Amino acid sequence: MKKTVLILALFIAAMVHAQEIRQTPMVNVSGEGKVKVIPDQAAITVSVESKGNNAADVKRDNDTKIDAVLKAIRNANIAKEDFQTQRVNLYPNYDYEKKKSNYVAMQTVSILLRDLSKYDGLVEALIGTGVNRIDNVEFKSSKLTQLQSEARKLAIKDAKIKADDFVSALGQKAGKAIIISDNSQNNYPPRPVMYEMKAMAADGMQRETLAPGEMEVIVNVNVSFVLE
Repeated sequence: MKKTVLILALFIAAMVHAQEIRQTPMVNVSGEGKVKVIPDQAAITVSVESKGNNAADVKRDNDTKIDAVLKAIRNANIAKEDFQTQRVNLYPNYDYEKKKSNYVAMQTVSILLRDLSKYDGLVEALIGTGVNRIDNVEFKSSKLTQLQSEARKLAIKDAKIKADDFVSALGQKAGKAIIISDNSQNNYPPRPVMYEMKAMAADGMQRETLAPGEMEVIVNVNVSFVLE
């Protein structure tokens, strides 16, 4: 009985508080914070695909190549916690043109490369071991948490500026914030800005093989300020 009374009292208090907020004169605005940075890391996903008529032989070939891939990753001084097997597949495949079946084995490995200067050497080593698919290269920043914090502060400042602009025409002021909601989406697409990374080609000429671009860390907020 006492527990029921306590829950009812809390519910009533919450309703009263919500009613007070609705009756408080407010200005509701949105704010955006944006921070740009050149990525310093890359998440690379590679696969080894083997084909043949015998399932056991195909799997054996694929396992041998993957073993070489993992050794190449270790030889590049990639920490063991920065690479991981993602998928292991073995399945029959029917070739409709040749009208016969074969088998396909595929293993996928993800790698977090914390030093982009190693990209060319690592990819060349992986291809040499039997990697025949680079499925994805996603650029990242090691300072993402710090950048998100900076973007949040900029978003709040942007919201305050907008609120002041709106209410100044009324001869009022935007007071304290009473409601803040985060409407951000975790999407930081690179922009097409070339990053200085060069590798020596076989003819001695330098070539650019990687363009990480520029990340934009964006935070969007809605803020309600009390009108004064």
